[in-house]
Amino acid sequence: MRIAAVDDDPLQLEFYARVLDTQGHGFHGFASGAELRRQWRRETFDLLIVDWQLPDASGPALVAEFRAQFGAAMPILFITHRDSEADIVQGLAQGADDYMTKPVRVGELVARVTALLRRAWPAPAEETLDFGRYRFLAAQRALEMDGVRLELTGREYDLALLLFSNLGRLLSRDHLREAVWGHSAEVVSRTLDTHISRLRQLLDLHPASGLVITAVYGIGYRLENVAAGAT
Repeated sequence: MRIAAVDDDPLQLEFYARVLDTQGHGFHGFASGAELRRQWRRETFDLLIVDWQLPDASGPALVAEFRAQFGAAMPILFITHRDSEADIVQGLAQGADDYMTKPVRVGELVARVTALLRRAWPAPAEETLDFGRYRFLAAQRALEMDGVRLELTGREYDLALLLFSNLGRLLSRDHLREAVWGHSAEVVSRTLDTHISRLRQLLDLHPASGLVITAVYGIGYRLENVAAGAT
């Protein structure tokens, strides 16, 4: 998963990066509210960690601003030195999903992050996933369309599954690259575009079929339902 944190303490960001990397997550740290705002306009994340007091913003105000713009889908975790009941109530009232106090214990951080991600983005438990005319066969890592198995590479299968599992959700280019190729992989932008183009053709994704992959300029891609037969 792709996790962002905003905290003006570089050692705290380093700690998050180290712990979350051991869990296989991609981590992105920001030292101010302004830095985070610049990125959330063009990037997407699966979870956000917020400190209470930042050099240029208050954590609760930042959370409220994010919720107003993007809704409640992505989980937000407050991690702060403030531990009064009033602070906890205020943080949760502004839209945070959970609240931890510093100093942070590794085991508790992993448990809280895991629980939030599991609730927000549950992993499919079924051996097969059906999306209308498309069926994903998890055990074989294969995809059928109208009952016919498609010839997909491993990356194409992973990208298709990611898009279908996030139907209607905009995913940034970096988000897609990290999820499919790994957050440490060097992948040129054209590689993602080529894979998207291939999926459009192989999966017959166009308005007449009811599903399209939409490119959002400067941000990324979204698989979405459209009215069948639309032009």
